Parts: sequence; C-alpha cells; structure tokens
Amino acid sequence: MKSNKTYLLISLFSTFIVFSSCIILKQKEKPTLFLIGDSTVKNGKGKGDGNLWGWGSFLESFFDKDKISVENDALGGTSSRTFQTNGLWAAVLAKVKKGDFVMMQFGHNDSSPLDDTARARGTIKGIGMESKEIYNPIKKKQEIVYTYGWYMKKFISDIKAKGAIAIVCSSIPRNPVNNEKIVLVTDSYAEWAGQIAKDEKVDFIPLNQLIKDKYAASSVEQVKSYFTEKDHTHTNEEGAKLNASFVVEGLKAVKTNKLNRYLK
Repeated sequence: MKSNKTYLLISLFSTFIVFSSCIILKQKEKPTLFLIGDSTVKNGKGKGDGNLWGWGSFLESFFDKDKISVENDALGGTSSRTFQTNGLWAAVLAKVKKGDFVMMQFGHNDSSPLDDTARARGTIKGIGMESKEIYNPIKKKQEIVYTYGWYMKKFISDIKAKGAIAIVCSSIPRNPVNNEKIVLVTDSYAEWAGQIAKDEKVDFIPLNQLIKDKYAASSVEQVKSYFTEKDHTHTNEEGAKLNASFVVEGLKAVKTNKLNRYLK
C-alpha cells in the first residue's frame, strides 16, 4: 500500500513538472513586436522628455500584453542607413525569432547629406540599386552608401530569413501648418515605402496618408495642437497617441496580417 502511495505521489509530481514546463515554454514562445525607426517612433528614451513623443511609446496599449510583447527599439536621429551601420539593427535582429513581427518606419532622416560632419546619415534617393563610395567624416573611413530602398529591403530580407513578419509604415507627415494654413505635400519617402512593401510582398501601413487625411479634415489650431513648438517634425503626447491609433487603423485594414489577432 505504501509503495502504491509513493508511486502515486511520484506520478502526480511528474505530471505537475511536465505541466509547469509546458506553461513556461508557452510563455517563452510569446511573440514580440519589435519597432524600429527614428525619433517620430521613439524620442529620446521614450519617456516624453521636453514633451517630445513618438507613436511607438503608445502602441503597446492597443495590444493584449498577455499574448504579445511590444519592444520599441527605435532611436532618434537615425536613418535606414545608420540604424544598420551603427550596429542597432544587428542588436535587434539577434533577438528576433520565428513568429515575431518587426514594424519599421524610416524616411525623415534619409534625406540628410551623405557625408556631412554633423551626422553623415543620408541615403541615396530612390529605391534602386545605386551606390556611392564616400568618406565618412564621423567614422573617419570610406563607406559605400546605398539607396533608401536598398537599406529598407535589407531589413525585410533579414526579417524573412528569421521566419519573422515584416511590416512597413510610411513616415508620419511633418507639421503641415504654414502661414496659418494647412498645406499638405507629397512625401517621396512615403511613396517609396509603399513601393518597397509591394515589391517585397510584405504588409504596408500608409501612415503618412492616413494622418494627412485627418489633418485635411481638421482646423489649423487642432493640427498645431499635435506638435511641439520646438520644431515642425516632432509630436507631443496628443499627436503621438493619434499617430499610434492610425498605425492600428492601418493594421486592421490589412485583414491577412497575423499581428491583428493580438490586438485588444
């Protein structure tokens, strides 16, 4: 009898261990949504210093945290080029696993000079295969610079190789208020982002256009209330939350995207 009780206790304990292991394994397998981009995705440390906010700081609130993690790895001042050449992308990619998602938004800083002494972060305009060898005065060495499209496609290729899902967002529009009028302009980088997503067969969120449509239906004062007074690019908390909501709106429009199942 004692032997049977001992056997029963061992069996129950073993079952408990197996069950607990399955729970832990399931928790470890929870996918992650990684965000990469510039300061309009995460400004500074993402804590709103100086009332400067990026939309990535508020995107997590739209997702079920029990089912997915959201990690904002964007960094202010970066372009699609420098996010890669400065080692930031390698650090993110090392964490990406099969079934994860990587959402990217670049463009604002890609129009900067290729080889200035301030940042040397620009990319060649367009989505072709052109390249140019330059001397990088920041790193004090020669560097081959490619197009905006080349760097974006490199992100996507790396993501696919990991068995993860890439999602491209067009960059948010800058403050369109000029002389107390709303002047909406065409953004080449927004158009190129859409073409890149189409060429690479990945999902695209036309964030630039979604936000501009909102601005077009708003008053000058309302639009101005979304931005800081420090420049014409960065949003305040209200503007960043608005942009995050449009990221989700754009995501919902992509019916086949597996990320939608994790939305609240």
